[in-house]
Amino acid sequence: MADARAIVTKASFRRRLGRALLWLALLGTLALVAGYVHFAMRLAQSEARAPRTDAIVVVTGGAQRVGDAMGLLHADRGTRLLISGVNERTGREELAKLNPRAREVLTCCVDLDYRARNTIGNAIETRRWIRQHGFRSLLLVTSNYHMPRTMLEFNHAMPGVRIVPYPVVTDQVDVTAWWKDWHTIRLLVPEYAKYLVAFLRSLVEDDPETSRLSVIIGGRKPVSPKPGDQMGPEQDKRSRSAGQVPGA
Repeated sequence: MADARAIVTKASFRRRLGRALLWLALLGTLALVAGYVHFAMRLAQSEARAPRTDAIVVVTGGAQRVGDAMGLLHADRGTRLLISGVNERTGREELAKLNPRAREVLTCCVDLDYRARNTIGNAIETRRWIRQHGFRSLLLVTSNYHMPRTMLEFNHAMPGVRIVPYPVVTDQVDVTAWWKDWHTIRLLVPEYAKYLVAFLRSLVEDDPETSRLSVIIGGRKPVSPKPGDQMGPEQDKRSRSAGQVPGA
């Protein structure tokens, strides 16, 4: 009789445990969905503003981003521009062809970062750059859907710097009606997941430059171990090896 009661008790406990786990799973799913909706709605409501800052940083990933950043530099929204995450085969001449009106500022007021491999690397290289120049405020240029994660990484790496977001809106991604466009949903869902991972990582690490988690998440180090003077087109290599910083 006692054995039968024990069996019934165990079965009852398992049912309660199963229902509790099911409810937890449902609540977790609802929380993720609600968070995603909030994330998407914030993107739709974000506005680009361009106050005067010490410098401008643009994260590569779209031609329009660089063009908008060049326009901000022309409008004197910052004294200098860093283009972070430039492809090793891309030099100033290629950028000038894409932005003909920017040829002059490319010579005097633009620095190219070839070492950053992802958003974490962008934040690391930007921090080194602002420390070199003594900047205290930045105008950050990237796509609107990429801005929340970029702001998170930059604020985590540079807590003492005022960072102003300048989200770039493209015709290819309509975040104002994100629930209607399957292409936009497919873009935003992984971006939201990456944002959550970045947020959790920022809670448990002090410095992204020494973070093992950033290596695990990205599959490699966020910044190339190769020195800057060994990267980029030949004309940039020669100017650096001669002790001249392009644009200085």
